[in-house]
Amino acid sequence: MSAKRKIRLTLAACLAVALVLPAHAQTTKPAKPGVKNAAPAAAAPAQPDSDVAYGAYQRGHYLTAFAEAKRRADATGDPKSMTLLGELYANGQGVPLDENKAAEWYKLAAGRGDRQAMFQLALFRFTGRGGPTNRDEAVKLFTAAAKLGHPAAAYNLGLLYLDGDLFPQDFARAAELFRTAAEAGNPEAQYALGTFYKEGRGVKQDPREAARWLGAASSAGIVDAEVEYAIALFNGNGVTKNEAAATDLFLKSARRGSPIAQNRMANILARGIGRAADPVEAAKWHLIAKAGGNGDPWLDDFVAKLTPDQRAEAQKAAKPWLDLLAFNP
Repeated sequence: MSAKRKIRLTLAACLAVALVLPAHAQTTKPAKPGVKNAAPAAAAPAQPDSDVAYGAYQRGHYLTAFAEAKRRADATGDPKSMTLLGELYANGQGVPLDENKAAEWYKLAAGRGDRQAMFQLALFRFTGRGGPTNRDEAVKLFTAAAKLGHPAAAYNLGLLYLDGDLFPQDFARAAELFRTAAEAGNPEAQYALGTFYKEGRGVKQDPREAARWLGAASSAGIVDAEVEYAIALFNGNGVTKNEAAATDLFLKSARRGSPIAQNRMANILARGIGRAADPVEAAKWHLIAKAGGNGDPWLDDFVAKLTPDQRAEAQKAAKPWLDLLAFNP
């Protein structure tokens, strides 16, 4: 399987992920998508003026965040406040959604050197939000933000070199950018870099480095990285062989919907390697994986040899999954 397909990092998918990252000014490690900042149990300590707006934003007090950011932007031209105003307008938080105003605020903040504003404005220019599409400007903004240490900007720029559309495909340059983002804690870049080391794309093939970065991305919850790292653990490629730990990780990924992990669990449970054999559970995971597009002739034969009662039990256990896959093909 090619690096591009294995990483599954089409530019559109990448940008969709990046757009949900919070626009907290000058963070070096992006927050995990989907994790909301919980409100503190007690009143927070006094903060400098530049952080008051962000504190309100993180607690979901968007009107307060807007008022504080606007006051600060008007009074001092603070680029962090301008970036926050762009984020509020971009998402319609506390104010009506207005992508044109969002782009204006991002542009003002980017002109004052704010790397998060550069990154967000690059996304806008690439996708045509808040104005016409301008991919050349988007690349310049990604590059500028990456030079200032923005992990997601470096990651997105690496994707462009991997894609080979806007400029010639360059795996070595993509690997450099993925490394920059990976070392700054970007999980998607860690997964990409681990895959590069596994396949020898843009870097010298190195199973240890592959396992290192795949393990980091796995710990951050990237499902595909969980599967790849579990495979490395199961086979002892670049990491100490540990079939039991690998099986636990396969099961976690299978439950999260990975057809590859589901197929691996079916094989493990059918053969009794890494976990006690369980024919019914093996058949269940095989049916689910097959419905998800990952068939396996050996497992077809295995299931065919089960008793009618065992096949019926496996079908019953798989039914909720199969119904869900049929509803969301």
